[in-house]
Amino acid sequence: MDMDSKHLVSENELQEMKNFFENRPFSEAVESVKKCLEDIDQVPLNIAVTGESGSGKSTFINVICGLNDEEEGSAKTGVVETTMIPQPYVHPHHRNVRYWDLPGIGSPGFKPMDYLQLVNFNQYDFFLIITTERFRECHILLAQAIKSMGKKFFFLRSKIDSVLKGYRRRRTNCNKDEDLLKEIREDCIKGLRSAGIEMPKVFLLSSLEPEKYDFYLLQKTIEDELPSQKRHAFLLCQPNFFHQALEQKRKAFLMQIWQWAIVSTMNVTTSQWTGANSASTVPYLSANGDLTLLVNVLNEYKKAFGLDARSLQTLADTFGKDLEDLRSVIRTSMAAQEITPELVFHHLKSQGLTDMGRIVTACVNQLIPQISMLASGGTAFGTTYWILSSSLANMAEDSARVLSKALETSD
Repeated sequence: MDMDSKHLVSENELQEMKNFFENRPFSEAVESVKKCLEDIDQVPLNIAVTGESGSGKSTFINVICGLNDEEEGSAKTGVVETTMIPQPYVHPHHRNVRYWDLPGIGSPGFKPMDYLQLVNFNQYDFFLIITTERFRECHILLAQAIKSMGKKFFFLRSKIDSVLKGYRRRRTNCNKDEDLLKEIREDCIKGLRSAGIEMPKVFLLSSLEPEKYDFYLLQKTIEDELPSQKRHAFLLCQPNFFHQALEQKRKAFLMQIWQWAIVSTMNVTTSQWTGANSASTVPYLSANGDLTLLVNVLNEYKKAFGLDARSLQTLADTFGKDLEDLRSVIRTSMAAQEITPELVFHHLKSQGLTDMGRIVTACVNQLIPQISMLASGGTAFGTTYWILSSSLANMAEDSARVLSKALETSD
């Protein structure tokens, strides 16, 4: 394998493909790839958010879902809580991911076991327990009940920006924010441990300044503790406030590209697109099948990286930026325009991607000769792999530039 080929497909991907196709019939392996992709797209994730009324549950849900408070489908903020019915909020880009705003806790005579039965605790993957002040007996009793039922929970101290302001006003010799945050976190952990909570996980957050404090640490901790398929769903639906999260998304998508490339070979013909004045073709791709597959996957990239119109507007609103300033740093046509079969088709033709596809196929075929058994001698595999790989890299770079622009501070 020459040096150029090595840079087309990583050694890790080649080894993963080799392991996948070894010791099983090739047709069975191909069907298994398709099922894996279908299953991961359908996996449900249900996250319970609970705490006292006024603790910031609704605002937190909107921020983590990438929704403005006034947007359709957002959690209502600034209202008195009166219902005892859990309210689900569906993530706008991932319909199988739901955040549940549970009824408020902390009323006199609060009984955590009755509460968990009332909110149908079995349907949730884990619980987020939010407070604006120190964790009280109701939070501790609820956490203990959740643990006894075999579920995980995390403690969130919200509105931490206001807490820090209060500390600064009351103290003449105020420490640095990092020292104050450490003091607050240690105080929370000490109180929870003394109440019998072993190894409590406490996160300090501000929904008004989500790029600060422990927001990313919370995302990463939850992701690490979820099973693999649910972890994937959680990662892709996280807001794009951190460069580390963008890189994690890129790596997660990258691991799937060879699988999508395999699926693209299952219905191969010659793709033809008829424009207003002419008709042209892209060999080895099906217009109704593979172009649709590419459009769907590329749109998933675009939304996950926050490059769609709705996500860009939300990011601009969150950080008080002009929308056009964020758009100005987007360089990729796939990110800047609506992704349609026609756009993908012309991109394939203008960029010579079928030629790159043949090179990719030849590269992979050296280690995994079964690829040549695929329809079109595997060229559809290579073409799909290359357009997804190159588009993913470009969109990831665009999203990093957009985030850097959003985080810029005025001199």
